Amino acid sequence: MRWLVSISTAMTLVGTLVAGARAAGAQVIGQNSQVSGSNGAYTLSVSSKLVIEAVNVKDKEGKSINGLTAKDFTVTENGVPQKVSFCEYQEMPMAPPVAPAKPAPENITVYNRLAVTQFAPEKPGDVRYKDKRLIAMYFDLTALSPDDKLRALEAAQKFIRTQMTSADRVALVRYGGGSVDVLQDFTDDHDRLLSILETLIVGENQQAEDTTDDASAADTGAAFGQDTSEFNLFNTDRQLSALQTVAKMLGRLNEKKVLIYFASGLTLHGVDNQAQLHATVDEAIRSGVTFWPIDARGLVASAPLGDATQGSQGNGGMYSGTAALASTSRFQQSQDTLYALAGDTGGKALLDYNDLTRGIVQAQQSVTSYYILGYYTTNVTPDGRFRRIKIDVKPELAAKLDYRQGYYASKQFEKFTAADKERQLEDALMLGDPVTDLTIAMEINYFQLNRAEYFVPVVVKIPGRELALAKKRGAEHTLIDFLLEVKDELGNNMTVESMRDNVDIKLSDETAAELAKRPVEYDTGFTLLPGKYSIKFLARDDETGRIGTFQTSFVIPNLNKETKQVAISSVVLGSQRIDLKDAIYNAAKQKELAKDNAASPLVLNGQKLIPSVTRVFSKSRDLYVYLQAYEQGAASTQPLIAYVSFYQGQTRVFETHPMEVTSGMNNSVKTMPLRFSIGLNALPPGDYDCQVTVLDPTSEKSAFWQAPITLVP
Repeated sequence: MRWLVSISTAMTLVGTLVAGARAAGAQVIGQNSQVSGSNGAYTLSVSSKLVIEAVNVKDKEGKSINGLTAKDFTVTENGVPQKVSFCEYQEMPMAPPVAPAKPAPENITVYNRLAVTQFAPEKPGDVRYKDKRLIAMYFDLTALSPDDKLRALEAAQKFIRTQMTSADRVALVRYGGGSVDVLQDFTDDHDRLLSILETLIVGENQQAEDTTDDASAADTGAAFGQDTSEFNLFNTDRQLSALQTVAKMLGRLNEKKVLIYFASGLTLHGVDNQAQLHATVDEAIRSGVTFWPIDARGLVASAPLGDATQGSQGNGGMYSGTAALASTSRFQQSQDTLYALAGDTGGKALLDYNDLTRGIVQAQQSVTSYYILGYYTTNVTPDGRFRRIKIDVKPELAAKLDYRQGYYASKQFEKFTAADKERQLEDALMLGDPVTDLTIAMEINYFQLNRAEYFVPVVVKIPGRELALAKKRGAEHTLIDFLLEVKDELGNNMTVESMRDNVDIKLSDETAAELAKRPVEYDTGFTLLPGKYSIKFLARDDETGRIGTFQTSFVIPNLNKETKQVAISSVVLGSQRIDLKDAIYNAAKQKELAKDNAASPLVLNGQKLIPSVTRVFSKSRDLYVYLQAYEQGAASTQPLIAYVSFYQGQTRVFETHPMEVTSGMNNSVKTMPLRFSIGLNALPPGDYDCQVTVLDPTSEKSAFWQAPITLVP
């Protein structure tokens, strides 16, 4: 059974009218610009880009060489000599912690919910990480079985208790299939780190309500219906993409960083994953991050045909050796990816070893001392090209140098390739800290289709003034990218729906002129089962690269279990009905569009009711109210009475005449549509509480819905 079926996607010009992130170069640490002029006579622009390099310098015996200065280094960028502006020596002692005679008791707290933070960037003159070793522990919960997760967390606890030195600063990062969550920035607070790890072991939301076995519970079967290999391909892409995201986040810091990657193997499938692997490695190199993967499975000894946790193959491969060979190859491939991540970034993978703490200690011992060099590049062109760096010291030192071999220059959004733009959206989706360059408002409603499924229309509004218009082929166009993802919060944050839209909308001269003062509205819809979900929506202005993010949780109730009140849908408030022919863009094909519109409860006689979203209404327009009531179990629909009231405080200032509804749909849930059209011109501007009341005289039940609205002249 498939959890989610897409119903419709449309962009509609509603007399209201629609979406960019910060394009940044991870390798550029600082940038200054100054513009001056007089009466537009001239403009002088000066910029400088500071490039930071961490360099290990060792002699023939592998010992670090200290005492060097900027004059001892020679730096070239694409063969052009660069002047070293500063040189700083970082030294991290490896003395093991000395246990006190009477150790202080640990103060460990199990949190009900872990807070999410971010890596604080360094400001000019900030020396808090001088002579400090930065170790980020990254737990990929999508690639860890329950047993392996426990081993990984216990190994991290053991390291913090027994191996962490005074020079170590540890950060904790988690990826659970949605966003990359920084649970703790770099710190030496043992109790705080141990508390977070203990919470991950015990589990969050221990004080939450007990799980239920009703329709809102997660389906443990084939919820998506895709072929297993296809879904695993997508999942691996997301794992590598998340790893790339955390590497980029760590790039804000100038020092060398080691990332301990806990996973139960990682298997590549196909060319797309290879491309993502390269992108992840490139980002780590640019950001000065080395990967140290740890296979949390430890030393594995498997039977040739698998252990008792899986059924037998049941084919000829059991007897020819093909099945055993395939099982061994699959296991080796899962380790090959970890090995490649480590080798390509300068780290080392810990494979087939039960003491996982050893992998953390190896990463710790790899960073003992290094130099930080900084220079202002003479090439400030933002072309996004690779700049090769070569660093040498005086020949008489006979030293071996280890450093980043180059970086990619920053790139203006206008020069982004299609791949650059896709990566920008993926980064914004992964980051726990949302990008809010554009203002976005969203409204989510639900209507019961049958005893199992609910139609969920989603409407997004973006102020038109936030979008840029471009001249293209002699006409006005607005280019917009949309990205939406819905996750089941009760089903391990499993993605149950995703949507990617890229539209090029041609606007008339009149429409383009009004875009600056009218909002843009984008709507889509899908079906869901009852449950609790989270939705993340991104919109990008494709002319400037600015991105807006809207993220929230919502609940689809199980109306089949409603016995005390009249079961009703959510209530839609709007002031416009738009003819479907007036849509400026439709994502669905014509045949599919007709089918989708027929299924949407917001479409009547070829016109769609546009939800207000902001619930601000002009007195010059009528207010439309739409909802559905359901009479499950009834042999036939029973008459209902409904009316709408406006309140200010406890005072009722307006109420419609009661409306009797006698006809409904002859479906399994006996749907009764309720529609109101209310004139607002007699009411003064101000804030009101709008209440909808539904009465069932036959069963003596009622239902109430209330929400604040604002009336403007």
